[in-house]
Amino acid sequence: MTDLDAATLRAAYDAQLRPELPEPVPAGVTVEQDGPLYRVLGLDHGGFLTYRDLGGLTGAALDELIARQVELFRQRGERVEWKLAGHDEPADLADRLRSAGFVAEERETVVIGPVAPLAAALPVVPEGIRLREVTARADLDRIVAMEEEVWEADRSHLGTALEREIATDPQSITVVVAEAGETVVSAGWIRYLPGSGFASLWGGSTLPQWRRRGIYRALVVHRARLAAQRERTLLQVDASDDSRPILERLGLVAVTTTTPYVYTP
Repeated sequence: MTDLDAATLRAAYDAQLRPELPEPVPAGVTVEQDGPLYRVLGLDHGGFLTYRDLGGLTGAALDELIARQVELFRQRGERVEWKLAGHDEPADLADRLRSAGFVAEERETVVIGPVAPLAAALPVVPEGIRLREVTARADLDRIVAMEEEVWEADRSHLGTALEREIATDPQSITVVVAEAGETVVSAGWIRYLPGSGFASLWGGSTLPQWRRRGIYRALVVHRARLAAQRERTLLQVDASDDSRPILERLGLVAVTTTTPYVYTP
């Protein structure tokens, strides 16, 4: 792909995927607007701040917008994530977030690519592994246990969040596990974004002893086939440094970066 292709894909990302709002909105979740910014409240892991762009806000006006979010979540006693894209304007936005008390977490790369070539393949898994689509809370809890083993961190909110999404609209998300017997060795989910040509891939964590066997790739291919069935034409992933090379070999293109900036009261 050429630079022009990457620019075109980034424009589609901005136009069709941002702001990143839940649709449909799960029970207990609310969305509020503050100028160009949207606040998502009632999530299991705190608040979320998103936008397509900031409407040209700079200087004091931008600082005031940021300060309002800090004060609101300070009063609520909740953490909040401001999702910053690498091409967001103004250029000093990250500095202003840090000055307001936000802390940067791990940067990821947004990669986008066509569904069709991946959907034309068959997922190939190692002997003894099967892929299975799941909805039951017991299976979601098994995914949480696998994630907590991989990341050595509390991921308990994930099971509840996925359960709520599935209950709100089972057609908007598919969760897939890779299993060795009764053990979940990897898992990923796909969201079919309404009003767009996109599907987005999430998850993909794999137990260390099962890595480098093609399981992550198989999960990507399986979900691409699901996207094609729903007439989506583009896949988007916020890729870690580990998964980015695999996704690029599969034809996805880096278009920008994304960094969570988190304020914790």
